Amino acid sequence: MIDLHGKVAIVTGANRYRGIGRSSALALARVGADVVVTGRERPIEGYPEAERAMGWRGAQSVAEEVQALGRRALALPLDVTDRDQVQQTVRRTLAELGRLDFLVNNAGAPGTRDRVPVVDLDEDVWDEVLRVNLTGAMICSKYAAREMIRQGQGGSIVNISSISGHRTLAKWAAYCASKYGITALTQAMALELGPHGIRVNAVCPGATDTERRGGFAKEANQWGVSVEEARERLARSIPLGKIGTPEDMANMVVFLCSEMAGMVTGQSINVCGGMQMN
Repeated sequence: MIDLHGKVAIVTGANRYRGIGRSSALALARVGADVVVTGRERPIEGYPEAERAMGWRGAQSVAEEVQALGRRALALPLDVTDRDQVQQTVRRTLAELGRLDFLVNNAGAPGTRDRVPVVDLDEDVWDEVLRVNLTGAMICSKYAAREMIRQGQGGSIVNISSISGHRTLAKWAAYCASKYGITALTQAMALELGPHGIRVNAVCPGATDTERRGGFAKEANQWGVSVEEARERLARSIPLGKIGTPEDMANMVVFLCSEMAGMVTGQSINVCGGMQMN
């Protein structure tokens, strides 16, 4: 029912094997889109052990998976907070793939040092989270949208947010503030870009089994149980009784890029099994 042949997407933060970025890139490719896969460059020792064991090479590996599906792909290093790198990514996309129709803003700051009470939160850490999660999405959207406007054929921008953009948690101030900001950015851009036929929406995952999440060690430590028991307990707390997968989020990304969502813009859509309902 969805056919994106002839369309081109940029997906940021797509260098993890078990991540929403990779799943989104592959899901878009499966319905016909060509994909530019981006991510920050990092040394091999910075990869998780499982990725090192399988010879994972980040965005380059994802691009090869896209090509194996019969689609064109580019793998480009990208720091979304660097305006020059973002502009270069858009230029390379146009030069080598000919156009730009979709942008998936998936890049995110690592959630480690910011998970403390505000009274203990380092201002530099706060700045980093806001810079990557919010400012990075703005910069990428700015330069991608300029090209979509120039083409005059519409387009779609999908911001990967979180249910934490709808509710706040203690010790998550920086992250939640960045995701609340994504909600506002999504709505503002939807108003501005709607007259050009460009739709802007956000996908808000709940508990999702990604590499970035780091398993369920946090819950295991909090509850004093094994990681497997923590996973099962968390799943039981979700109305649908299961943890989300990167593919669940990617399916919503594909929908929002497609004409099936032709009247959907300015929305922040929870994909969370019922963890958050407004």
